[in-house]
Order: sequence, then structure tokens, then C-alpha cells
Amino acid sequence: MTASGRRGRKLSIAGLACYRTGHRPRLIYRILTHTGRKGEAKSFTEAHFATLLDAAHQQLGAPILLIWDQLPQHKSARMRQLLAARRWLRVYPLPALAPELNPTETVWSSLKRSMANLAPGSIKDLTRITRNRIKSMQYQPDLITGFFTSTGLRPP
Repeated sequence: MTASGRRGRKLSIAGLACYRTGHRPRLIYRILTHTGRKGEAKSFTEAHFATLLDAAHQQLGAPILLIWDQLPQHKSARMRQLLAARRWLRVYPLPALAPELNPTETVWSSLKRSMANLAPGSIKDLTRITRNRIKSMQYQPDLITGFFTSTGLRPP
């Protein structure tokens, strides 16, 4: 398979590792593909993150306690405004530069390791492979629990 190597193509993933007492753990995610077209979002914006949180709230059917890293989009004035409008959401920030406390970082690490020797020919191929790998993770509750326990904490 040949890789096109075109500039400007980018795949971004945002996700939540969700844990609720008495329920199986969930992995909820969104993929954003930037193909280089003018006017296309190059990365996740505050609105994208808010939409992901809304989808998680709807899927989980419960209030959310969100433990979030220090990504600039997570701390912006616009994001604070969007979060404040969601009464079912409580946000606790992780310390700066503490990825070992974030179970979602372990999700991305595992995903990257599973794709280490792949050479997709296009951004479409990369998106398809990524989606398939994450879907596979979603059907492994013990793996998702492992992402949480790798932080040194116990799932609820």
C-alpha cells in the first residue's frame, strides 16, 4: 500500500472513558477528519467538545462528573460558558502535566500501539482503521476498566 503523504490531512479524536457504579464502563468518542479543504475545522473546538458531552449525557442517562485535563480548549472562556449551561455536569480539572492520572490518555496510547506498523494509503483509510480499532475497544469492558485502574484509582 502506498501512502499519499499529502500535507494538511489530519485526524483528531476526542473521547471519554465513562465509569458508573453497577454499569459496564463505556468509551464514547468522536473523530474529526481534516482533509485540507478551506473552511474545514482543523481540530476540535469548544462546540465539538460540548456536543460530545451532550451525547455522553444522553447515552449514559445520568449526571456527569468530568475529570478533565488542561487542554487550552478545555479552559477557555467559551468552554467555561458552555459547561456552566449544563446543570447535569460537574467538572474537576486534572493537575497540569499529569497524563498518568487521565484514563483516556491510556486509551490513546493503546490505540497508537495497535496501529504502530500500519501505513494507511489515505486519510479515509486512517479514519476507517481508527474507527474500527476504537469500536473493538468499546466491546471490551475489562480493557476500559484497565484504562482506569492504570491511573492507580479504583473504578466506582
